[in-house]
Amino acid sequence: MSRSRSGKITGVWIFYLAAGVFAVGFGAAVLRDRRRFRNAVLLGLSIVCLALGLLGESSRLGPEAFDRFVFAVVVLPALAVLVLAGFLLVNGMTMIRREGLRLANLLSLLAGVACLVVVGLPLLAYYTQHRLAMTAALVLMLVTGYVAFLFCSYLVYAVVYGRLGARPGAGFVVVLGSGLVRGKVPPLLAARLDRAAAVWREEDDAGGSPVLITSGGQGPDEPVAESHAMADYLIARGFPEDRILREDQSRTTQDNLTFSKALMAERDPAARCVIVTNNFHVFRAALTARRVRLNGQVLGSPTARYYWPSATLREFAAILAGHPLVNLVMCASLVAFGIAAGT
Repeated sequence: MSRSRSGKITGVWIFYLAAGVFAVGFGAAVLRDRRRFRNAVLLGLSIVCLALGLLGESSRLGPEAFDRFVFAVVVLPALAVLVLAGFLLVNGMTMIRREGLRLANLLSLLAGVACLVVVGLPLLAYYTQHRLAMTAALVLMLVTGYVAFLFCSYLVYAVVYGRLGARPGAGFVVVLGSGLVRGKVPPLLAARLDRAAAVWREEDDAGGSPVLITSGGQGPDEPVAESHAMADYLIARGFPEDRILREDQSRTTQDNLTFSKALMAERDPAARCVIVTNNFHVFRAALTARRVRLNGQVLGSPTARYYWPSATLREFAAILAGHPLVNLVMCASLVAFGIAAGT
């Protein structure tokens, strides 16, 4: 076996070894606490290293098969980004039509435009061979790669976390509030309440005595506190009123969990809880629960398909904003490296 061949094989197995190390680290981190963003990063690193190892195996292909493989590796991702851009642009227009022209509803539209820029700028740099355009394209690809890695890691782990069932024996079920529409519970919030009621009944049927907490304060454009409208919705559908506590002071998710924790501590400080929100919000709610030291598993309820992309992007942006120093340092380092390499 030639030295170069042996070197390639050794390099491939280094990636496989790294994938195994990251996978073990991921498993240990999940066992320690499911509610950490580093779990998503470790899972992402494991998948990336495994993919690099598999890419390294392409050296064993014949010349014709290798050319097809390289074409697929280069062209298919670009086509996938263009398809994604089209989907996000269409979804962005749907969000504006159904939900109104607000910044939060523009995220999928803006993400679609960003995808077109990510594909277009490198092509422009390639055809013009302009040094500034090539440097800008390199910087853009490095920063985009970093953000895309975090987003894909977040997305995969959020799906994994969302499928983890809550352990039985919870003493409380907490429903996180969201905006009312003319004082009434809209479909988004109704889905949370229906899921929470189902979880409560499972615990009650198993012989427990759970308490359901509706959590949500009164916004400036709301005639009543969200928690009261939520409780009224449940009672109208036969839920026992004496098993509901109303937390009506919160304005944010952190408030929801902090104030609900105080209500739980008054009754049973050692009790575990199940927290219910919409599926796009599950992982960030779990991160927040960990931050306020609330012992609870978060479960998700269904969300309208057209609403999910923008909501997911908003959740990811909020998670990035929660780690400003690390992300700013990483992006600044990538920008500096791209500028240095392009000059």
